[in-house]
Amino acid sequence: MTALNVVMLGPPGAGKGTQAERFAGKHGLPKISTGDILREAVHANTELGSAAKTTMDAGNLVGDDVMIAIVGERLKREDTSRGFVLDGFPRTVVQAEALDALMKGRGPLVVIDIVVPEDVLLRRLAARRICGTCGVNALVEWTSSCGVCGGGLVTRTDDGDGIVGERLKVYRLQTKPIVDFYSGRPTFRTIDGNRPPDEVTALMDKAICAASAEAVRL
Repeated sequence: MTALNVVMLGPPGAGKGTQAERFAGKHGLPKISTGDILREAVHANTELGSAAKTTMDAGNLVGDDVMIAIVGERLKREDTSRGFVLDGFPRTVVQAEALDALMKGRGPLVVIDIVVPEDVLLRRLAARRICGTCGVNALVEWTSSCGVCGGGLVTRTDDGDGIVGERLKVYRLQTKPIVDFYSGRPTFRTIDGNRPPDEVTALMDKAICAASAEAVRL
């Protein structure tokens, strides 16, 4: 059986985390969120967390070397042998090139780009929440408490006033070129993320299935 390796692209607020969680759960794959890994490190006050906190709070991206090392180590674990869903990586072309190297011998890479208008992103980011206890991103179906640990939901530091615009600017300048990097590949698909979450889920399942089938034919 060919491994199912998926990368989720899209700006902050596009719904990557929610959709990655749903797809990974449905197909029994690990969801690898570099953002979650970093936020957990910040919450635990680890050396990595301390180094990354200032950069994240300013709405900037953590350095390529750190992110590549995190993902490289994570992909060595046994649970990724059947595939994975990557959320938050790659965020630069350097990281995308490094991922290509990491993928050698692991099967095709399906890349999904979730597209959402900027005015919608701004509204979503203003309303987005994170668990104040364990640091995990709140899913859309959670209301006032965390579905993992039961902690209260709070606004993310990097979704605060003044930070949101900077995060979208950073995405446009540094991350959007990744779409150009991947867009010519037969396993690249674009999804309309300006829809209800269940509709986006259905579109994504269909797109990944089609891209995977195309990869097998090549």
